[in-house]
Amino acid sequence: MKIASFDVDAQKGFTPLCPAELPVPGGELIAPALNQLAARAALRLGSKDAHTPQAAWVVDSPEKMLQPLALANADVTWVSHCVPGTSGFELLDGLPAPIDYDFFVWKGVEPDLHPYGACFHDLANRRSTGVIEYLKIQQVSHVLVGGLALDYCVKTTALQLRSAGFDVLVYLPACRSIAEVSERAALDEMQQAGIGLYSELSALDSALAQGAAA
Repeated sequence: MKIASFDVDAQKGFTPLCPAELPVPGGELIAPALNQLAARAALRLGSKDAHTPQAAWVVDSPEKMLQPLALANADVTWVSHCVPGTSGFELLDGLPAPIDYDFFVWKGVEPDLHPYGACFHDLANRRSTGVIEYLKIQQVSHVLVGGLALDYCVKTTALQLRSAGFDVLVYLPACRSIAEVSERAALDEMQQAGIGLYSELSALDSALAQGAAA
């Protein structure tokens, strides 16, 4: 059994540190929990949103968000967030620099792309970012996932990894959600896909021990 951890979009733009972006309540608090996952893994992966402020899906106020779009790879509107060169683009304090991860993905660089999962550049899951191939070459069997936000990018990344055949374990203290309703739906969808959801490290460790013994 070989374990990787994945820090999904653990950026300041998804925290109250950047209130004009997409401030997920408590998002600034997850770095220690992500580091706990990395301590259990042989490899550490990460991802960042990297969006131009002129992206086709950008709107100027939160009231205009989540409106459907007729674009192939950006499904709804969002306010501008995680723009390279701004504080919102930065990873949370206490995490490694992107160059110090074993594998790192920048997402949504093109103005007409707004993917949620870190494994594909497009919404149809056809244009690989290389994550799945890298994990398979490294003979990884289990992926520990945390990040921001649980109900969007974490959920989609976890589902993509699960569809690729990995055992996926999401550690909930290493995540935060945008909204309670979408969080519940995301947890249900992940559970139905066979993804393990863990609220305590002891339960996570027990699941990993069982995997090692299998």
